[in-house]
Amino acid sequence: MEAGGVADSLLSGACVLFTLGMFSSGLLAFPSHLSPLASGARYSSDLRHMRMTRSVDNVQFLPFLTTDINNLSWLSYGALKGDGTLIIVNSVGAMLQTLYILVYLHYCPRKRGVLLQTAALLGVLLLGFGYFWLLVPDLEARLQWLGLFCSVFTISMYLSPLADLAKVIQTKSAQHFSFSLTIATLLASASWTLYGFRLKDPYITVPNFPGIVTSFIRLWLFWKYSQKPARNSQLLQT
Repeated sequence: MEAGGVADSLLSGACVLFTLGMFSSGLLAFPSHLSPLASGARYSSDLRHMRMTRSVDNVQFLPFLTTDINNLSWLSYGALKGDGTLIIVNSVGAMLQTLYILVYLHYCPRKRGVLLQTAALLGVLLLGFGYFWLLVPDLEARLQWLGLFCSVFTISMYLSPLADLAKVIQTKSAQHFSFSLTIATLLASASWTLYGFRLKDPYITVPNFPGIVTSFIRLWLFWKYSQKPARNSQLLQT
């Protein structure tokens, strides 16, 4: 096997290993947003919360649904591109998100609104896929449009983690951050960024690079605030 082929195989394995490891880290982590890649890990904590309390209190449904659509979109992109790495990781992600949705529906007392949101977004997804597959006959053009959609959708999901970072700075406490999940996200984001760079695929590289930046910001916040209690807690104690 050529050196380039070995490097590609190692990089592909790193993407799968670190991303699945990130999902596993989330099973033991506090609920926290890191990046779109880490959404599956974060939501596994919400899954534990729903099962323990047998309720959906303080758990939002829409992020489950949007992340599932994100995984399904990347899965379609990987299938169209013939990329096994994308297919494996996003198949696992889509299955996890679907599980979270089903658990949420099980414990949700008002299912009508949840089902309407699901039907609306699935309808949009089906219309989009129908457009790509039926009205864009050229494979290369289809890849470009689908890749652009996936990239924009993924980048838009970084708005929520930025709000969490702002909250940590405001309270001057990083006690709700998971260090292991931060490291796993850094490794996964770096692997995917290098993987996209290796494939010369900007649709993979660009949306994963912010994950590296936000992970380093979180590490800095760990260093600065990890030993400090939240400002609100200090006020309550005085």
